[in-house]
Amino acid sequence: YSSAVQKFSQTLQSFQFDFIGDTLTDDEINIAESFKEFAELLQEVELERSMMVQNASDLLIKPLENFRKEQIGFTKERKKKFEKDGEKFYSMLDRHLHLSSKKKESQLQEADLQVDKERHNFFESSLEYVYQIQEVQESKKFSIVEPVLAFLHSLFTYNNLTVELTQDFLPYKQQLQLSLQNTRNHFSSTREELEDLKKRMKEAPLTCKLPGQPTIEGYLYTQEKWALGISWVKYYCQYEKEAKTLRMTPMDQKPGAKQGTLDLTLKSCVRRKTDSIDKRFCFDIETNERSGTITLQALSEANRRLWMEAMDGKEPIYHSPITKQEEMELNEVGFKFVRKCINAVETKGITTEGIYRTVGSNIQVQKLLNAFFDPKCPGDVDLQSSDWDIKTITSSLKFYLRNLSEPVMTYRLHKELVSAAKSENLDYRLGAIHALVYKLPDKNREMLELLIRHLVNICEHSRENLMSPSNMGVIFGPTLMRAQEDTVAAMMNIKFQNIVVEILIEHFAKIYSGPPEDSAAPPVLPPRVTARRHKPITISKRPLRERPVFFGASVGEGEGE
Repeated sequence: YSSAVQKFSQTLQSFQFDFIGDTLTDDEINIAESFKEFAELLQEVELERSMMVQNASDLLIKPLENFRKEQIGFTKERKKKFEKDGEKFYSMLDRHLHLSSKKKESQLQEADLQVDKERHNFFESSLEYVYQIQEVQESKKFSIVEPVLAFLHSLFTYNNLTVELTQDFLPYKQQLQLSLQNTRNHFSSTREELEDLKKRMKEAPLTCKLPGQPTIEGYLYTQEKWALGISWVKYYCQYEKEAKTLRMTPMDQKPGAKQGTLDLTLKSCVRRKTDSIDKRFCFDIETNERSGTITLQALSEANRRLWMEAMDGKEPIYHSPITKQEEMELNEVGFKFVRKCINAVETKGITTEGIYRTVGSNIQVQKLLNAFFDPKCPGDVDLQSSDWDIKTITSSLKFYLRNLSEPVMTYRLHKELVSAAKSENLDYRLGAIHALVYKLPDKNREMLELLIRHLVNICEHSRENLMSPSNMGVIFGPTLMRAQEDTVAAMMNIKFQNIVVEILIEHFAKIYSGPPEDSAAPPVLPPRVTARRHKPITISKRPLRERPVFFGASVGEGEGE
């Protein structure tokens, strides 16, 4: 049923009415749009319905079953192993304690070794068992509640949608029935005129006049990037060399699509390296009308040569990746690099959606870093140039910071910063981080201020770029802070590193207005009675809203319900 409804909806969506004449009546307009309205209604209802049915399995049953099998089941296995090893160890220990002291020294030593071995196995089993219990207890806080929450949201959304749609659809249905009847009446009274018009349309000659002969023309495929992936769209392209104009007419135009012919002015053309893309015969162009590069695919190698020759195309420049650790230092060149990156981002990309979260091309990042940190001419790169897009610049900045020999917030203060972020007292948390910032070496504190000021500016445009202090904390926590040793405990503390960065962004003005009054000693925890703590979210204390009454139910019934 679901599959049939989806196919029917797609058919309605793609169906196009053809009307004769240059103007439609109001009734014809209603009819022309009706199938799209039907399709959207069907898709909306069926999508929600199928999601609700599917969510019962995907969002509720399967996650809970997986948690039971994988986590609880694994814990039970650990328990069995722990009990088995414990029983084995204690029985051996009992036998060992009953050994006579008159036995040979070699026999006693061998018995001691066996007991030590079993004790080690038992201790290892107990540690693994305790660790697994802790992991299950911690993860079930979200692994069990999340599926139920997601399913309930799906259920309520579907029920609410169908009620609203039913109410909206009834007046629409009446109006459309009236339009259908009016149109049927018009058709009956004008049948002869329609026949005559049809005859004249058949006899009318079709003429088509082509413009002046272009330098080169033919089919090219263009790489189009969408939210869910990449597609290649076929265009008929005409290039005029003298004016450097490229006209691109889409060949695979979908019904209802608004995209038409593109008229572009060429700036540059470069052959695409084979190892940088999984398609053959590609080349990149840059135009005045579009930011960034446009990747085109020719029909063959010979065809690509013709296009590149017409467009005065160039060969790509090869770069080797940075491998020397000493190039990533907090020095003068590094400061210059960070300032240039920040300036470029704030000048031409501060409102870019998902800035710093979206990753750039690794090839372009290495190309930029090689050029900027070139020992012969360090820093001689113009990041304002259109050669470098925002994703490349932000990824290069993160790469530089993450690959410093020591993180910006230093190994020495790492444990204290994490400890401060773990405090449940919000005032102490802020005060401790404030004090620790001023314990950083001068150049580290200067770099941190430079970066946090930039992140504050980014977050001020969160409506456009959708990047909040919390988002930035997730991105820059592991970039500005890291433990000296990679351990499980250090990995578990990454979320607190993110909190540190989030606090620095949210309280930037206070922290960088100057050091705390007594920066020599960290703040003391205030008494618990007056502590300001984070309040948990609640829904039970929300103001009650008037409940809507559906399908003619009386007010009394609604209130009783």
